[in-house]
Amino acid sequence: MGLLSIIRKQKLEDREIRCLILGLDNSGKSTIVNKLLPEDEQKVSGIMPTVGFQIHSLVTRDVMVSLWDIGGQRTLRPFWDNYFDKTQVMIWCIDVSLLMRFGETIQELRELINRDENRIGYQCAVIIALNKTDLVEDKSELCRRHKLVELELKSLFKPDIRISVVQCSGITGEGIEDLRDRLVESCHFPQ
Repeated sequence: MGLLSIIRKQKLEDREIRCLILGLDNSGKSTIVNKLLPEDEQKVSGIMPTVGFQIHSLVTRDVMVSLWDIGGQRTLRPFWDNYFDKTQVMIWCIDVSLLMRFGETIQELRELINRDENRIGYQCAVIIALNKTDLVEDKSELCRRHKLVELELKSLFKPDIRISVVQCSGITGEGIEDLRDRLVESCHFPQ
């Protein structure tokens, strides 16, 4: 390995993000992770629910990102806390097309914050991914659901925490670039 390769590798390690992708089962976490990956690494079909966790890496804007895709099944949720060590960003995935699970997803997020309120939003930036926007045909309804989420977030988080909301679709790719940008921007790396 030449000197330039060593310098590039060290520079990349200095700009590394560990990101957890959390949310209820079937909220589209693995599909979002798949779309965040470079095209040549994306699966074309057959994305299965994650049991346990999977780790994927990508480089974007000269930043190495480790994506920890954590299963959202009810039996796995008590273990989510174990993954936060050295995590800079949490993407909380919400299936915006299913209002019947909205209460459950907010409750799980509330419980997670209550268990670790000093870390989530302070040491660990929060990005809410409103996923499956392609399944909500009425855009005014989508806007209403977005506002509903933001209203709930105000009651969950203190005003000084780092949080952003992104509408996206893991299937169509809409909003994925915005999500990728927010992921890197949330860590405030020097240029």
